[in-house]
Amino acid sequence: MARRERKTVSSGSCSGFHALPEACIANALSLTSPKDACRLSSVSSMFSSAAGSDAVWERFLPSDYRDIISRSIDGADSILSEFRSKKELYFHLCQVPILIDSGTKSFLLDKETGKKCFMLAARDLFIEGGDTPEYWEWISFTESRFPEVAKLNRIRRFEVRGKINASMLSSGTKYSAYIIYTWNSRFQGFDYEPAESLVGISGHDGKKRTVCLDPRGAGYRNLPFNHRNPPGYRWRHGNVPIDHNTEYPKSRADGWMEVELGVFFVEGKEDSDVEISLMEVKGGNWKNGLIIQGIEIRPKAGCWQWRQVKGNALAVVAVAPGGRDGAGSDGCLLAAAI
Repeated sequence: MARRERKTVSSGSCSGFHALPEACIANALSLTSPKDACRLSSVSSMFSSAAGSDAVWERFLPSDYRDIISRSIDGADSILSEFRSKKELYFHLCQVPILIDSGTKSFLLDKETGKKCFMLAARDLFIEGGDTPEYWEWISFTESRFPEVAKLNRIRRFEVRGKINASMLSSGTKYSAYIIYTWNSRFQGFDYEPAESLVGISGHDGKKRTVCLDPRGAGYRNLPFNHRNPPGYRWRHGNVPIDHNTEYPKSRADGWMEVELGVFFVEGKEDSDVEISLMEVKGGNWKNGLIIQGIEIRPKAGCWQWRQVKGNALAVVAVAPGGRDGAGSDGCLLAAAI
């Protein structure tokens, strides 16, 4: 009986939606999420029309997207005039990183939530010894989105720092910071001592993490030298013990490697810097062969994104996005009141 009653209510709700003007449906859809709007577009032709309207996708775009695009090295006009609709612009910003601030940062949108993502180019970071050619060399790299990357020739004290103002990021969002890197045939020295990372908002205590940059994994340094594989060999984690308190590198779809350095939460439009550091200064051994593209800041996958709407007929309480690039659980509309 209860099951049959729920179906009746659902059917009546759907009929009520079809009686609403398209503009009203578009307004309701704009208060959900990009993923939900795409799913609901298959309900009917009216929903499809409403879900594709500029009114919906303008709300999914960050409120400051025009300002961010105006900082593009290609110019705002060349980007904005290329697309016929806000939906096309949205998906372009999800797929193609835009270089801003003279090519020292890139901007991208998280596809499922519309949250802002940035990558700080290596040139935008403080790198210990970065101005000394004996230690670091600045080279062009075809696989990089930036004009230059930092190539490590040799150094004992490895230290990289970056920062971004929290006001540039999406409010009410938990973010992760990642070092984006690869290596060449001379890659070595990062197996001797693990690195340490620290991520936090200025004025607040950050949390330290132990980070493994060598993709061959933990335990590699304990092997006899004549049993070690040559640089560039992809070590399988099954061959070595895994320390669950250590962050390990993961392959990305773009061919680079990444390691999560830490997480932080942006509450509102706070005018404070998010400070990120990665260092290995205890080992004292020579390190070389690392190639750094930058540090990426993007929403933490699988975390609740709170979006509360007041004084409106439709109140979306929370949306849980899935993982980036299709990984993780599906998005979920937690509660909505009509």
